[in-house]
Amino acid sequence: MNTKKFVQLFGEVLAPDTARVKAATATLKSEYYVLPGSLTVLLQLLVSDESLSLRQLAATQARSLVSKHWKALPDRQKSQIRQHILERTLAEEQQIVRHGAARVITAIAKIDLSDGEWPDLFNTLVRAAGSQTPRHREVGTYILFTIIEALEEDMTAKIPQLLDLFGKTINDPESAEVKINSMLALSRIAILLDTEEDQASLKTIQDLIPQMVAVLKAAIDASDEDRTTQCFEVFQTLLGCDSAVLNKHFKDLLQFMTNIAADTEVDEDARTQAISFLMQCVRFRKLKMQGLRVGEQLTLKCLEIVTEMGDADADDEEVTTGRSALALIDVLSESLPPSQVVVPLLQNLGPYVNSPDPDRRKAGILALGTCVEGSPDFINTQLHEIFPLVLRLFQDPEDKVRRAALDTIMRLAEDLAEDLGKEHAKLMPALIKHLDTAMKQLAGPEDTKNMDTIKACCNAIDALVDGLESDVLQGYLAELVPRMSKLFTHPDFKIKAAAIGALGAIAGSSKEAFTPYFEEIMTALSEYVEIKDSEDELDLRCTTCDAMGAMALAVGAEPFQRYVRPLMQATEEGLHLDHPKLRETSFLFWGNMAKVYKNEFKPFLEGVVKAIFESLESEESDLDVELGEEAADLVGKEVTIGDRKVKVSAFSDEELAAADEIEDLDGMEDDDDDSDWADLQAVTAVAQEKEIAVEVVGDIVTHLTRDYIPYIEKTVEIVLPMTEHSYEGVRRGAVGTLYRLYAAVWGLQPDEIQKWKPGLPLQQKPTEEVVKLGEVVATATLAIWSEEEDRATVTEINRNIAATLKLTGPSLISSPSNLTSLSKTVLSLLNKQHTCQLDMGPLDTASSPDDLDPGVIESSEYDWLVIDTALDVIVSLSQVLGPSFSEFYKLIEKSVLRFASSSEAYERSTAVGVLAECIRGMDSSVTPYTSLLFKILMHRLQDEDAGVKSNAVFAIGLLIANSEDEREIGRNFNSVLTKLEPLLGEDEARTKDNAAGCVGRMISNYQDKVPLGAVLPALVTVLPLKEDYEENEAVWGCLVRLYSEGEPTILGLTPKILPILEQVLGPPEEQLDDETREQVVQLVKFLHGKQAQLVKKYPGLMAAVNS
Repeated sequence: MNTKKFVQLFGEVLAPDTARVKAATATLKSEYYVLPGSLTVLLQLLVSDESLSLRQLAATQARSLVSKHWKALPDRQKSQIRQHILERTLAEEQQIVRHGAARVITAIAKIDLSDGEWPDLFNTLVRAAGSQTPRHREVGTYILFTIIEALEEDMTAKIPQLLDLFGKTINDPESAEVKINSMLALSRIAILLDTEEDQASLKTIQDLIPQMVAVLKAAIDASDEDRTTQCFEVFQTLLGCDSAVLNKHFKDLLQFMTNIAADTEVDEDARTQAISFLMQCVRFRKLKMQGLRVGEQLTLKCLEIVTEMGDADADDEEVTTGRSALALIDVLSESLPPSQVVVPLLQNLGPYVNSPDPDRRKAGILALGTCVEGSPDFINTQLHEIFPLVLRLFQDPEDKVRRAALDTIMRLAEDLAEDLGKEHAKLMPALIKHLDTAMKQLAGPEDTKNMDTIKACCNAIDALVDGLESDVLQGYLAELVPRMSKLFTHPDFKIKAAAIGALGAIAGSSKEAFTPYFEEIMTALSEYVEIKDSEDELDLRCTTCDAMGAMALAVGAEPFQRYVRPLMQATEEGLHLDHPKLRETSFLFWGNMAKVYKNEFKPFLEGVVKAIFESLESEESDLDVELGEEAADLVGKEVTIGDRKVKVSAFSDEELAAADEIEDLDGMEDDDDDSDWADLQAVTAVAQEKEIAVEVVGDIVTHLTRDYIPYIEKTVEIVLPMTEHSYEGVRRGAVGTLYRLYAAVWGLQPDEIQKWKPGLPLQQKPTEEVVKLGEVVATATLAIWSEEEDRATVTEINRNIAATLKLTGPSLISSPSNLTSLSKTVLSLLNKQHTCQLDMGPLDTASSPDDLDPGVIESSEYDWLVIDTALDVIVSLSQVLGPSFSEFYKLIEKSVLRFASSSEAYERSTAVGVLAECIRGMDSSVTPYTSLLFKILMHRLQDEDAGVKSNAVFAIGLLIANSEDEREIGRNFNSVLTKLEPLLGEDEARTKDNAAGCVGRMISNYQDKVPLGAVLPALVTVLPLKEDYEENEAVWGCLVRLYSEGEPTILGLTPKILPILEQVLGPPEEQLDDETREQVVQLVKFLHGKQAQLVKKYPGLMAAVNS
């Protein structure tokens, strides 16, 4: 090898000329790096007196070549290299070169030690780490760190000796670098440590945590940004280790980080990193955090930190302490129960939102809005108090406060559209006024403040109208449509898009009422359907097509007919414009056309299916992504590289450790490092497109079932493997589509088969085709259901199984193995032991008396959702299994009763409702459980929450009707009647209606025990039912029977009952099911025969008489 030429070429890589660098790199790679001699020369350069940049580059390149060429070097030469490189590294002045050389030494050691060579290395490094010379200590500790990191399990035998060493070096009196290196090494040891088998080492490392905190504090006090970041990374690493490592000092560590985050004297970067650590604590140690009850303190600290935001917007991308604090509030509200986050926030909000300081008012309203997504149900219960506050701040004299209030309105509308919509009379005029003001004051394209306000108002209106009924929204169309239309011509693309998106939502919610505006709007938007000259134009084209799809759903098939073909052509073209979002838009538009036109969409079906199948079968290329230390905060987030969105789920330890080194210029990696990025999963645009495409398949199958029959087999073939796709969005979409496909095919069977009967074995067997499809769908989804780690995917499976069982009966679970699998998975979800629930983290119950048992601990609303939908599966099982459900009930009774005693009202309400459905499904087989059920339900009749009381009284009525335990019923009967009396006068929730239903069931089953003279007049006063129409079956079934028996009290109440009957037989139709309606009509005819003159006073009743 020509050494001189090699060195010359190597120097060219540092030239400030891209062409020369590329040429030199290509030659080095093809002609020199393939030769063992290249490694020798690079190592000589590393230990030479050449320039810093050249030695730094030599270290990086040599490290890449060690695994390829080290074994090929002569033994004598290797011995000389080992000695020389170690000596030179110990004396090296420049840290970056020392670290690069250390990595080379580690690469060599990894090979040598496995071959029994370089036996004195470890002792040499230990001596260096304990040397009197600070530089030697710095080098020795750093190389030991890199060796522990590289050799991993091979170093476990030396852990006690290493802990003894680093327990001393972490207190180095002269060198901060030694302290940092010691922390890095200790974090690697913590990863390797078997905490159960090596208790002595565990105690040692636990005892060193306070000293590690001291190193971090010193770095912060010295404003040493680099070392501060390294220390925070160490604590992030420790957080991912066995929980026992940090448990002893976890509470103190939380307090330290909280103090750093709140200290305005500390550098902002350190404060944001402290907040980031606290966020990771919530994610990885959820139950521990919950048990320590630190949620309130963190929430209130964050609330105060948000006051520092000043005039900055909450949605800017720049990382600041204030925005980080809002992000932590968001995580807290999603992860912890409302009692630990939202409740204390609301209790302490007053001094902020009523402060004369606008920054405090802004902080208060922003913090409130940030909680909405994580705790929507609880926020909804407080909306009557929250809304006046939000509306007041929306009219604040300070623009930044108004903007923050608008942000909160938007969040409320997105998650609570229906309930917020009840305040439309106050909110919509305020939004329109705000929009008008911003449009009037808009000074031009540089006026970002007013432009942002316009977009925010459009987005808020977009979200709000989703919660408005068509007749309500109709009253605002004359004000909203012209304003949005005016913005179509605004030069800013994002304003155009916001207005068009809002108008699409307005059309979708106003339905037929939008028809008068339809043609004018379609004409105005037509120019945006085919634009394609820039990314902004393509984005706007997406929004326009989405809005047009919503308009089609609103106005219906006939008005939209003439636009279908040109829009189908435009969306087909959109597939070929290299714009991922536009492809998704095309699929969504086709799905909407299938909903609108159903079988009339058949002419387009073949082409649509072909395009969607091509998307579903397309290959997803891997992305080569290299992220350095500075990108560590991107873990778990989505970033955009080119036109692709990439989800960064994890960094390799090797890459983080080597982040301070320069990049390998020739792109070579050690053979042993090929798997370093195996844990980084990219959510590509292709995967996101597949998510949409597979969901649209479900839409098409549902609305064109018969026409889709030729494609069913191919669909199953393509979609089935997607249930195991690496991207959870695709998995969810695939599961949903498979169940929709099964439901659609089920609906093609004869009516007599579709009318299933509860119980196993099946009394009515489906067709052979349906049985086969059911086996495929059930086998695939039950298998992944038990092992799925993504909670939203498990929730989706829960919903699909529950809904499909209700529709198709017990056929899906007729196989004993399927029923067993389902039972195990549901039980694991109820007990919070499912794989998807393990991210809640371990709970060390011994560390604090406040820690709670994981089985009974409160749930955040996000945690509860997967349990709530699992309970839906139980309800469906009770319906499809009927009396035989009694055996399954034994398995889940304890878990459901536990939730019925929860401290959270929504958990109690749901659980009691589930008990009611179980009682209904079991029928008389509920008898063995009567005593315990009465005990819990009678207690819940006195619950402070109206929803819980409603469900309890409903359940008690069913229990009295179904149970054959007459002794237990008799023992509780009078008590139930006594407690029902005040409930008949309550207007909250469905309490009054459920109480009426309970009375009806009590009379129907135990008439002799009911004082009819007192009860019937009270019952009649609450009729007609207004909230829970299902109870009409029990109420009118009871009254009709009493009339048939000629019961005197009911006959005397006839003048009061006649106008009620007219209302019940009038709109809305859903007041009565068909069977009950027939009973009521017969009652009217009976009364007409007895008291014709009275009945003739009511036209609605006469219509029934003449029917």
